[in-house]
Formats: sequence, C-alpha cells, structure tokens
Amino acid sequence: MFGRRGNDDGSRVTPEFRAPAPAAPPVVRTPEPALASAALASTIAPAAAPTRRAVASPPIAPEPRRASRERSESYYDTKSQVFAALIDTIDLSQLAKLDPDSAREEIRDIVNDIIAIKNFAMSISEQEELLEDICNDVLGYGPLEPLLARDDIADIMVNGAKQVFIEVNGKVEQTGIRFRDNQQLLNICQRIVSQVGRRVDESSPICDARLPDGSRVNVIAPPLSIDGTTLTIRKFKKDKLTLDQLVKFGAISPQGAEVLKIIGRVRCNIVISGGTGSGKTTLLNCLTNYIDREERVITCEDSAELQLQQPHVVRLETRPPNLEGEGEVTMRDLVKNCLRMRPERIIVGEVRGPEVFDLLQAMNTGHDGSMGTIHSNSPRECLNRIESMIAMGGYSLPQKTVREIIVGSIDVIIQAARLRDGSRRITHVTEVIGMEGDVIITQDLVLYNIKGEDSSGRLLGEHVSTGIGRPHFWDRARYYNEEQRLASALEAMEKKAD
Repeated sequence: MFGRRGNDDGSRVTPEFRAPAPAAPPVVRTPEPALASAALASTIAPAAAPTRRAVASPPIAPEPRRASRERSESYYDTKSQVFAALIDTIDLSQLAKLDPDSAREEIRDIVNDIIAIKNFAMSISEQEELLEDICNDVLGYGPLEPLLARDDIADIMVNGAKQVFIEVNGKVEQTGIRFRDNQQLLNICQRIVSQVGRRVDESSPICDARLPDGSRVNVIAPPLSIDGTTLTIRKFKKDKLTLDQLVKFGAISPQGAEVLKIIGRVRCNIVISGGTGSGKTTLLNCLTNYIDREERVITCEDSAELQLQQPHVVRLETRPPNLEGEGEVTMRDLVKNCLRMRPERIIVGEVRGPEVFDLLQAMNTGHDGSMGTIHSNSPRECLNRIESMIAMGGYSLPQKTVREIIVGSIDVIIQAARLRDGSRRITHVTEVIGMEGDVIITQDLVLYNIKGEDSSGRLLGEHVSTGIGRPHFWDRARYYNEEQRLASALEAMEKKAD
C-alpha cells in the first residue's frame, strides 16, 4: 500500500528483496505483501550482504524508557539512515488515510525490512527502541513522546536540538534525549501548534498553544531564539487533582481545604495569586469542582487549559493576528463578549493586562463566584498589580475610585507558592474587607508557617488560623447554609494551632 511500486496499468510489482537468495535468509515479519517496495530494495540494498537473520519485533511495545538514558552517536547515525530510507520509500498520502495503530504497524514492518537489508548490527532491544523512535517521529511528537507519557514530569524544556530538561518533584534535571537537528525540532513544534490553528515560523516566531490533554505549550523560534527553537511544555497530569489530594501532598491542611471548599461553594469572587509554576491553574481547577452543576460557567483563556467537570461550560480562547496582522481576538474582547452570554460565573485563566478591569466589572455586576489567576508574590502585591494593569488600559480614574472597584469586586485572595525545596504550598487565604481612607484593608484567615527543614532539605511547616472567628463573608456563608461548617473548620484549625 505504501511503497512506491506498480506498473502504469496498475499491476503489482514483486519486491526484489523478497526473492530467495542464499546469502540472505528472508526477514521474519508480519505477512503483508503490500508493505514492501521495489524502490525500497533498489534504493537501499547493498552490493553484497553477509548472512544474518533480522528478528521480527515483538507485538507489544515496551514501556517508555526513562529520559535519563544516554544514546551514542552511532545510534543517531543509524536512525538518520533508516529514517531517510523510510521517507524515500513510504507513501505519506496513503499513510495519512490509516488510523494511528494501523499506520504505526505499517511503519514498523517497513523499518524492519530496512534494518535487515542495510545489515545494521543491532540487538533486539536496540532495534525495538529504534522502531519506537521512528514511529514517534512520523506519527507523534518524536523524542518528546516518552516524556509526555510520564505522569511524574511537570515541565519539559527544550533548549535547541541538543538539550532537553525536565522538572520532576520540583527539581530540574537534564535528560539524554535530543533531536536529530533543529529542523526536526521546528517540524514537531509546527505539528503541535497547527492542531489548534496556529503557526510558528520566521515571520511569526512566538506562539502559545496546547496539547490535546490541555498541557500548555510555548514556542519561540529563530531568529529570536539564537541557539535553535525553544519549546516549553507545562504538562497536566492525566488524573485531575482535587483539594483532597492537595491535602495529601501537604499543599493545604484538611481544615484549610474545608474553608476553600466553602469559599468556592458560596460564590465568593476569588483571585488566585502566585509565581510561575506555583500551581495557580491546578488550584483553580480544584476550586471549580465545588461549583453547582446547574450553573452556567464561561471560561476565557489564552490557551484552553482549564478542565471543568460541570455539564454547562462554555470555553473561549483568544486568537492571534493572521499574516496581515488582522483578526486578533484579545482576552479583553472575550471577557467583554461573555458578559452578553448570560454567564453565572466567569473564569479567566490568567489575567495579564487591561482585561482585569472588565473582570472586576463582571464580578461587581451580578456574576458572583467569578475567578481568575494573576502573577504576584503576595496578596498585597496582587492588589497593587491589579491597579497597575487597570492603568495600563488607559483608564483615567482616580486612585481611590480604582481601589473602591477592587474592594467591591474581590472577596478572597488565595496565595500559592513554590518553595525552595520544590514543594508547592498555599501560603495565604486572605480576605479583602474594605477601605480605610485610601488604603485597602485585608485580613488573613490562613497562613503557612515554615518551621525548619529535615535532613533531606525538605521544608517543614504547618497551616495555622489567625484566629478570625467570623470572616467577612460570614453572611454569604449563612445565605448558603454553610455557616456551621465554616465555623467548625475555623475552630478546628484554631485548636490545632493552640
């Protein structure tokens, strides 16, 4: 089916390398005559091949190997030769018509033939590894596939074709994985971004995209990236995290998690603040689990990452400009438009600019329970950043008016942080309660106190209550019949602190 063969009248051509020859026994492989190609034999058959038998690959592919395994230069040379012969032989237009499993099996069969005819000295494990790599190059994301298959990796950072780093358990380590060349890396980046209708090349060298599972992707290509294309992937776990799992990881105490559940349930307006990689999006996903299933939720994101479980969710995504610089749809456009879509809650994946003003307006005009994330290092700095982003929008409002809008819109700020040992913790649960003069007044409900570190360098600490018996949103909790549960959680946390 895939070899370039056949006469003009449509008749089949018998592959030359299938003829019996005393010097080379036949290759053991899945019987499928349509896979071979006369062009394959004429292109890659050596003048005289010594006697050897190529062993067929086992029917079940092995588990993905650990990324730290180094590969020799000879392995990459062999892979380049086999890959070039495969591209010369296979008919990609026919391959595209098959489902992924069938296409992978066809490629494996043809590569087995190439290895046999080229007479490469390879062990069974090396041959199987080569088969998997080439199948990934043609059908998947190439060398990234074994990394994407691992659920313990949080970030994949590709710095050109020769350097690939990963983050595991909060620590960054270099892997032995590399790409054939910069062109292969750029091709894989283009394959990723094209799936969401975007492009990356010299004329548009910066691109944000996502993988099918929602993992965030950023690509910056030459000439902006001097040492080759740079690819960064923020991986999402296959199993969606919940607040109960965050409790097991120590990110929040059980009583603190109960307070967060109530905050999400009673439709407080929430801003999740934190630095890069602190777990803001993960925490936002966890809080959305406590939204009533009857509510209509609209999400606005630069690249769709949120994984809401409610049945009535509308997902909106921004769009970059086209080649002529037209057609751009900004986050602010999405937030303004979703106000006309009868939302009950508006969730903005990440607030970066003037769209914060439209989000505050939505929070202040009947869309209680709206949420968003913002980059900042503390709840107080979060409020200052919101003021700055409103000023970026060109609004000529007095400072006091801006702060009154903030106070009237935001109920709770949840601060997330990644500590120096790589662990992620919720460090503040802070209420915005009002103004005194021109100053915004906040009060902390829950704080994380670091007590020290153990012999392995892991930080030790605990979440404590600040002793606030009745939070500012107490009346809201009573409206939703949650005041008893809230009082019990705060009392339990206070007793534990004592």
